[in-house]
Amino acid sequence: MKLIYNVKDKPKFGQRIIFAFQQLLAIMAATIAVPAIVGNGMTPSAALFGAGVGTLVYLLFTKFRSPVFLGSSFAFLGSMFAAFVGAVSVQAGYIGLIIGAGFAGLVYVVIAIVVKFAGVKWIDRVMPAVVIGPTVAIIGLCLASNAVGDMMKGNVGEYAVQQTVVNGAVTGEISVFLPTASPYIALVCALVTLFVVILSSVYGKKTMKLIPFIIGIMAGYAVALCFTIIGNATGNDALKVINLAPFQNLLTDGQVTIETFLRIPKFTFLEGASGLGQITGSYIATVAVAYIPVAFVVFAEHLADHKNLSSIIEHDLLEDPGLHRSLLGDGIGSFAGAFFGGCPNTTYGESIGCVAITKNASVSTITLTAFLTMAVAFVSPFVAFLESIPNCVMGGVCMTLYGFIAVSGLKMVQKVDFEDNRNLFVVSVILIAGIGGLSLTFGNVTITEIACALILGIIVNAVVSIGKNKKKEN
Repeated sequence: MKLIYNVKDKPKFGQRIIFAFQQLLAIMAATIAVPAIVGNGMTPSAALFGAGVGTLVYLLFTKFRSPVFLGSSFAFLGSMFAAFVGAVSVQAGYIGLIIGAGFAGLVYVVIAIVVKFAGVKWIDRVMPAVVIGPTVAIIGLCLASNAVGDMMKGNVGEYAVQQTVVNGAVTGEISVFLPTASPYIALVCALVTLFVVILSSVYGKKTMKLIPFIIGIMAGYAVALCFTIIGNATGNDALKVINLAPFQNLLTDGQVTIETFLRIPKFTFLEGASGLGQITGSYIATVAVAYIPVAFVVFAEHLADHKNLSSIIEHDLLEDPGLHRSLLGDGIGSFAGAFFGGCPNTTYGESIGCVAITKNASVSTITLTAFLTMAVAFVSPFVAFLESIPNCVMGGVCMTLYGFIAVSGLKMVQKVDFEDNRNLFVVSVILIAGIGGLSLTFGNVTITEIACALILGIIVNAVVSIGKNKKKEN
């Protein structure tokens, strides 16, 4: 892939601001979704600030050579719930979030030390292209249902409590969002977004070609806003796609105040300050058990993301700046992000997909994105705008982002010999396990479908390689 801007290139400052804004929009939906799901007073603005801090830490450790943004990790959702459930108060739960992220970061530090002394050659032997290629592909494919589901949803509706049932027995309750907008109206907004992104990227000139997501989101939002205005005027709930409540919340008792424009996010360390004295040894052990195993799972995704990004920028990031540096940056950046926003961070496929589609791998863009993310966390109207972007609009964008991730993985196996059944078995197992949703849950720890597919692929590859080596010996 021929990049328009390479890793070390620096676009003009004006352009860089626009590119950074686009990266922000690409990673925004998933980043603010995690605190919304966990609840307990966690806020999107704090998560955004934490993501910016975590990304800066990552960039420092990787010597500004790896163009990827860190955002809130969905893999730690169960761990975060456990931190609140096991705490004696919500404030203590916030401290638990920080302690848990510290444990997860420690796992990364230990793995980084091992990699530093053992090198990365073993990774290529254990996870060659036939293993890592389809694994990268399923990162995008496993998210496909999320993108398609979002394309049929607005963000006006209400939450309902729904029981979870396993083998006929009620195991708990979850909060389910029930949108009121017609799925067909939402789909129209999503398709407008999708096609504007495609047309801007394919036929756009100069800057337009580099910011298809901004143009697409604005077009989709404009259409959704028109439907919403008509819906509000006529009382037709089916047309109400955009939830305008975030803008209404800018007023305090109906009055314009300083917080209408600027508001300090609810930082995790501040919210948890009063709960520090409530932390016990048993609670710390509970948090450790909830976070540490998940960190090993996320390591597999970290590796796949960096392999994918390496293929896009045509430079092996595992060698330069080195896997040990990216692991340290991810681990310590994750802790720093959770200190402010509560959410452990991880490398974002949406960010990598944005690099692939726009062909802009400039680290200076990612750096500015981090600062921009931290700055906008204080700007009330902008945070309200981000919260108001409907699911369908982001679904239209994510259809391209996730698709490019899948295609990037498939490109890695272009030179693999599929006349050899050994390779066919490895790729087949990974794709079916990943797309089929093979995952394992042990208490609060869930081994994701991506991690399960990768582990199974490594085992299958090792088994068929034994026979291959014996054949060579004969």
